[in-house]
Amino acid sequence: MRAVVYERAGGPEVLQLVERDVPDPGPGEVRLRVAFSGVNPTDWKSRSTTAPAAGWQVPDQDGAGVVDAVGQGVDAALLGRRVWVWEAAFGRPWGTAAEQVLVPATHVVPLPDHASFELGAALGIPFLTAHRCLTLGESAPSRVAPGTFEGRTVLVQGGAGAVGNAAVQLAAWAGARVLATVSGPEKAQLAAAAGAHDVIDYRREDVAARVRQVVPGGVDVVVEVSGANAALDSAVLAQHGAVALYAGTPGEQLTVPLRDQMTLNAQWHFVLVYTAPRAAKAAAVEDVAAAVDAGAVRVGREAGLPLTVLPLAETAQAHTAVEGGTVGKVLVDATA
Repeated sequence: MRAVVYERAGGPEVLQLVERDVPDPGPGEVRLRVAFSGVNPTDWKSRSTTAPAAGWQVPDQDGAGVVDAVGQGVDAALLGRRVWVWEAAFGRPWGTAAEQVLVPATHVVPLPDHASFELGAALGIPFLTAHRCLTLGESAPSRVAPGTFEGRTVLVQGGAGAVGNAAVQLAAWAGARVLATVSGPEKAQLAAAAGAHDVIDYRREDVAARVRQVVPGGVDVVVEVSGANAALDSAVLAQHGAVALYAGTPGEQLTVPLRDQMTLNAQWHFVLVYTAPRAAKAAAVEDVAAAVDAGAVRVGREAGLPLTVLPLAETAQAHTAVEGGTVGKVLVDATA
């Protein structure tokens, strides 16, 4: 079978397309015949900075495909099932950039027939991250489901990004009033397509003034992509509001107006889905799966998430595209 591997940390040039024997699943594992692999920023960052513990690594955490073998202790009913997978490569050498990979059975989720493999491969890290950001606040719901966010307002900073798109779709499905910030007209169209009720171009508008115009009392939850927005987030939070920051660079510092935030009893949270509590991830997987089953989440330009699809042999180009900030979701077609 074909697999993309890297044996040392480095740029996209360390990724090699090789032939490997088809692996047999061990206890608690399934073997997935991969349809699509989803590429996330953490995939290229990990490849760039961390040497593979096993001496080799297949990259990419997310994917979708069909289970074609199960190991000891795994329900045989999974055989032949369409599934999506999450955190396939976390602490393991088998990422999803290969024709067949081994995945813990606990990280495999059934994909309904009406959902495409492209959608399945786009779920994983972005949607679990978005779920965590939405549910961390003390006064926010702990679950995302129809009606749980009724009467609440969510501000998604960077509403056209992969996590931003996921947050918009999930929050809107749960009944929130969703505001999203973007950097231009094209991204504004994408955020609106995802379900944002109010879209604010931060390069052309005063975001704080616009938010306060729409929601005079402030927003309940901010899903935040950049610590540089801390002052803005502080200015638009409602009493008991929460900010969840899911991205940052090494050495970056965060400054907030302490007394103002104390007065609000505001909460500031920091999110890395890989090290989130198990119970939180289990709840996220369950809620995201329910949204997929309900047809409430979508991919493609019409859903605010354009797809860039490259063949397996061009996985390095896929990583470069994500690192370069390609708008939407980048997928690798493991069958091409």
